[in-house]
Amino acid sequence: MQMQKVLYVGLDVHKVSISVTVAEDGREGAVNFIGAVPNTPAALSKLSKRLSKNGHRLEFCYEAGFCGYVIYRQLTSLGHGCTVAATSMIPRKPGERIKTDRRDSQKLAILNRSGDLTRVWVPDEGHEAMRDLTRARMDASMHLMRARQQLLAFLLRHGRSYDTGKHWTQRHRSWLAGQTFDQPAHQIVFQDYIEAVWTTQERRDQLVGRISAIAADWSMGPLVEALRSLRGLDFISSATFVAAIGDLARFESARHLMAYLGLVPSEQSSGERIRRGGITKTGNTEARRMLIEAAWSYRYPPRVAKEKAEVIVRLPKAVRDIAWKAQLRLCKRYRTLSAAGKKPTVVVAAIARELCGFIWAIGREVKPVTT
Repeated sequence: MQMQKVLYVGLDVHKVSISVTVAEDGREGAVNFIGAVPNTPAALSKLSKRLSKNGHRLEFCYEAGFCGYVIYRQLTSLGHGCTVAATSMIPRKPGERIKTDRRDSQKLAILNRSGDLTRVWVPDEGHEAMRDLTRARMDASMHLMRARQQLLAFLLRHGRSYDTGKHWTQRHRSWLAGQTFDQPAHQIVFQDYIEAVWTTQERRDQLVGRISAIAADWSMGPLVEALRSLRGLDFISSATFVAAIGDLARFESARHLMAYLGLVPSEQSSGERIRRGGITKTGNTEARRMLIEAAWSYRYPPRVAKEKAEVIVRLPKAVRDIAWKAQLRLCKRYRTLSAAGKKPTVVVAAIARELCGFIWAIGREVKPVTT
């Protein structure tokens, strides 16, 4: 019985067009550049019909990037295979100095045929929507920080500084409300900066409320609630982490999760020389930042705060045990590394790496809700 012929299709995706190369099955199979097609659903559907008209099985691939997963979902819905390749993991020749759309599509087709592409995890539409929502909250937080910096910088230029407490408390807001300027232009600028701060803060708070409302019906909601048992992770940081990473069951071990988040040391060793450097910082930046921020809380002795206790009491015993074990180990680990003279940033990175292991363990206990 004759086997179905496979065509490996490399797509170099851009906003307007897609460069297409087809590599036939087999090590010596022909590699043909088809040309460029418009980046539209109709053009992609027409292309797939043309390539599969002789009964060939199609295996598409393209780099993960700004176009998201729309192409992936369209091609898989048509019954074709599709790989979204991790851009940073695509093999590249050091001596290659020519880069064109045609060459990029040819490289993708050949590497897909040889199995040398690293797939990225593609979330479903609901998970992607939650990820976009958490990213919008992070963008709003960054805009708020920038707006506050601009306001304080303006006041400092005019000799106005608040030295009687922390910024952005109720007393600080009262102090801001009492500031006036003789020059009308300065008063206009001050009011504009103030309005920008309050508007951005309101936007951030609204997004937080919407995340809380949607997370109740989210398939990963139980995992978000379980991760809140860990010290340093509140609802927003847990939701941001889970939205960025997805189902933790796809990682075979805790070490794989640590490496995915870029929390393992880099290394350049050759022969008898062993040289290790800082953490690799690969993978998802948002999730890694949540862990680094959470790791700072372990510099204090182990204890369960009142707000955290109200969350923990609702969780299964297995999750509670993991959370308390994490506190005992990581707090002791923080003190040990600090006493050894390690830099605080190095200590925090080590704590975040070990925290990854406890998160992975909770992910094995709490499964997503299937619908």
